[in-house]
Amino acid sequence: MAYFPHTENEIQAMLQTIGAKNIGELFADVPEKLKNLEFPEFKPVSEIELLAELDELRRRSERQSVSFLGGGRYDHYIPPVVPALAGRSEFYTAYTPYQPEISQGTLTAIYEFQSMICELTGLDIANASLYDGATALAEAVSMAAAATGRTEYVLANTLHPNYCEVLKTYLTPRNITRQKESGANTAAVIFALPDFHGLISNWQEYLSKARENGALFIVCADPLLLSVLEPPAADIVTGEAQSLGLPQNYGGPALGYLAAKKDFLRQMPGRIVGRTTDGRGNRPFVLTMQTREQHIRREKATSNICSNQALCALMATIYMSYLGRSGLQTVAKLCKANTDYAKQKLGGIPDFSVDEGEHFRDFVLHCPDAKKIKIGRPLDDRRLLLSVTEKTTLKQIDFLAETLRRTGKNI
Repeated sequence: MAYFPHTENEIQAMLQTIGAKNIGELFADVPEKLKNLEFPEFKPVSEIELLAELDELRRRSERQSVSFLGGGRYDHYIPPVVPALAGRSEFYTAYTPYQPEISQGTLTAIYEFQSMICELTGLDIANASLYDGATALAEAVSMAAAATGRTEYVLANTLHPNYCEVLKTYLTPRNITRQKESGANTAAVIFALPDFHGLISNWQEYLSKARENGALFIVCADPLLLSVLEPPAADIVTGEAQSLGLPQNYGGPALGYLAAKKDFLRQMPGRIVGRTTDGRGNRPFVLTMQTREQHIRREKATSNICSNQALCALMATIYMSYLGRSGLQTVAKLCKANTDYAKQKLGGIPDFSVDEGEHFRDFVLHCPDAKKIKIGRPLDDRRLLLSVTEKTTLKQIDFLAETLRRTGKNI
């Protein structure tokens, strides 16, 4: 039995509007074999029974489906405490901390986020977050251009292609352009850690090139990886922090972070929360270093960003606080161990291979025909970008390897 919410008069009015004589003419393009499908009859059940059945279907689907898709968004475990605390009304419905006297909770959380980002990056200052990793990197290049008075930037290794497009869109109107080699007009040399293919490479050479030309060295780094590596000797570190307690959410919202040496505080975009002492000796938090140009004289502003991802930054703050330094390192080490295991298993399949070097989460699988393998992210006809996290089990990797081994001859 089907239920139609429209009355006969409403149906006729709609048919007349679109120029169809009747319902049959409306569906004339539908093949006949699809018009008379028979569906099994279901006995009516209570809402409790229906929800239980749907929950079982969901669990069955989760057991059977495994995603190896990464390339910028990752499926990490999120402790229940993160959404539980971030979903409290005093955080979830808070909009703006412009009135510090009634926004101390929000400002405190942002200050803690900034402090944790400074610890991860080894730098002096951090802002209250930005929209995502790509725009955060674009803002970092704008900072470098403002600080140096130069108008060019160079990519040192393989950067996420989406980031490259955002840089072009963001910076071209500001007459800041990409070049192949650094020179006298280079404002910034950008290094990705890891790069788009998951490769962890040495940044020292590119730091030297930046210093030789008087350019700033910008590192676009994964925050989880920073928990187990010595912070790079960069002027600015930026990146995407979705991996710190944020779900994938079909691609968004995301969380950009940005930290820098204190020398570049005046060029830093967005909000910055500072700590002070009031007349009574209390420790309040305030928005600080916000020039009028950021909000009023926009044509003279170093950036038109005047907001931040407060709720997403809060989730990252709760995640980092809950796991602590050792917990973050454990997650990063598990990701690295699973990456190494996946490379070893998949790279040993006949006609398949993986790139050499140290990789973190992402790695490239070379195969006979990438388009016929419905996993990962195809890079071209013979390369797939695959990803694993701490949630990926060894059994799931083994199952993937065995499936590719069986089907590889037919690809």
